[in-house]
Amino acid sequence: MKETEISKHTISILVDNEAGVLARVIGLFSGRGYNIESLTVAEVDASYHQSRITVVTSGTPMVIEQIKAQLSRLVPVHKVSDLTLSGPSVERELALIKVIASGEKRVESLRIADIFKARAVDATNSSFVFEIIGSPEKIDAFIKLMEPLGLSETSRTGVAAISRGTLTM
Repeated sequence: MKETEISKHTISILVDNEAGVLARVIGLFSGRGYNIESLTVAEVDASYHQSRITVVTSGTPMVIEQIKAQLSRLVPVHKVSDLTLSGPSVERELALIKVIASGEKRVESLRIADIFKARAVDATNSSFVFEIIGSPEKIDAFIKLMEPLGLSETSRTGVAAISRGTLTM
């Protein structure tokens, strides 16, 4: 990869689960002008009061290294892992997609949902809300196909990611 080539990275951060930690992590990004494309946070170890923050961001290799180094220096941070570089990982996201349609467009939206293994979690005479779980690319493809069929609203959770195999945080 070239030093000027911008690429997307999934960074996992193990932190203390306490007030203000997320604000400090996010402040690091915003204060330096780094964009966050996706953000998820959840407690992962109640006994140690630790949470995992998963951030998807883009940048040159130098910018990504800066982000990781600055994150590692924050006091409540225990570990920073760039899942994009550390080996194979699994990324999943959940999305709720509302489609308002009638007639053939309604039938077609059900067909496409079936192909993508999306579930209709709500239905009225004029709309569906589909739940889809998968890679961000799969969800993007589903949304693109729903646009001409009456896509009216989307809600996405953000990426949850973990390394494959025996590698752990």
